Amino acid sequence: MATLSIRGGRILRSDMTVTEADVLVDREAGDIVEIGAELAGDDELDADGDLVMPGLVNAHTHVAMTLLRGHADDKPLDTWLREDIWPVEAALDPDDIAAGAALGILEMIKSGTTTFADMYFEIDRTADVVDRAGVRAVLGHGAISAGKDDVAARADIEESIEMARRLDGAADGRISTAVMPHSLTTVTPELLELAATEAHETGVPVHYHANETVDEVDPIVEDRGLRPLEWAAEMGLCTEADFLAHGVHLDDAEIDLLSRRGTGVVHCPASNMKLASGMAPVQRLLDAGVPVGLGTDGAASNNDLDLFDELRDAAMLGKLAAGDASAVPAPDAVHMATAGGADVLGLNAGRIEAGAAADLAVVDLDAPHLTPEHDLVSHLAYAVRGSDVRHTICDGEVVMRDREVLTLDEAAVMARAAERAEGLLDRVGV
Repeated sequence: MATLSIRGGRILRSDMTVTEADVLVDREAGDIVEIGAELAGDDELDADGDLVMPGLVNAHTHVAMTLLRGHADDKPLDTWLREDIWPVEAALDPDDIAAGAALGILEMIKSGTTTFADMYFEIDRTADVVDRAGVRAVLGHGAISAGKDDVAARADIEESIEMARRLDGAADGRISTAVMPHSLTTVTPELLELAATEAHETGVPVHYHANETVDEVDPIVEDRGLRPLEWAAEMGLCTEADFLAHGVHLDDAEIDLLSRRGTGVVHCPASNMKLASGMAPVQRLLDAGVPVGLGTDGAASNNDLDLFDELRDAAMLGKLAAGDASAVPAPDAVHMATAGGADVLGLNAGRIEAGAAADLAVVDLDAPHLTPEHDLVSHLAYAVRGSDVRHTICDGEVVMRDREVLTLDEAAVMARAAERAEGLLDRVGV
């Protein structure tokens, strides 16, 4: 057994206490072996004075949209998608996807994210970058019926199903998959039912956008006489394995449905604020026992992939939504960004305990904005920045050491992404 020891730091335990301890990792299995004092390994990573925490889990994003960062801002969701995003996305080619994915994964590694769930196109190219970068991902082809004839729409959902079957377990097991119809309003009912049936027969989850805006909810209520998630459940879309993004406009019956079925929700506070979609009822979801994770959404609507920013936004916005300063407290927000997200994705990660995936982030606490150290969990929720991450470990391997990413060429990734983004906008005449 080849081992790695993270030495000299303090660790964040699952109960949100912080204790001094080393972490011993089995690099071959990619698991945590032991937590204790003076644990020597074949390789050692210095964490003296630092906080060792579970790697962050970005449970909903569109990673290649880094190429559209800052392209179109300050518009409501439907207008933004139809006028600015979808026309440019139609011109994306596989090399654009690869460049955007590499840029996004680089950004996430540097800010302590070890796992992400991605809904996009040309997923093979994103999978290649995941393999090379050494991170963990849940990948799916985002299928859309809107604007397509019946043949093209069916082909798109069948591509999502085929990709989920083919890529599951790739990258030495670091890639898992889901069937990903875009949303309840952009995919036909027939194809939503097909997605659910085929995904669950294959043994993978379904991931989709739901209840993001009032404009998505009202037409379903008017046409079906049901709330969106009640309708989704009738189509087989709300199982314990499945997870949805946003969940901003949920009523009590839908929250109860999610709780009973164990369906996960990925909260994306920054995107919801920027697009004025609304404030998700996060504290009500947590009180009901619904699994909740955090996601950045795409960099075109955020505009970064730093999950520490998202963590802070979740805690702050949760208080506004509830009208209660005690809502979504720091420990709950940190849990959503780590174990909560892992649970939503069905992964044995997000916790520092023996047998869990060795996905870790080491935070450098030697900074004015992290002084004094009254409460380190509070610091994680309200003060830590992605740039404070010193080391990132995924599947037992060090992917960033002393802020140097070891698996990707940072300068080359940034240059390539800038070049592809410029060429993309030139092609569509922007």
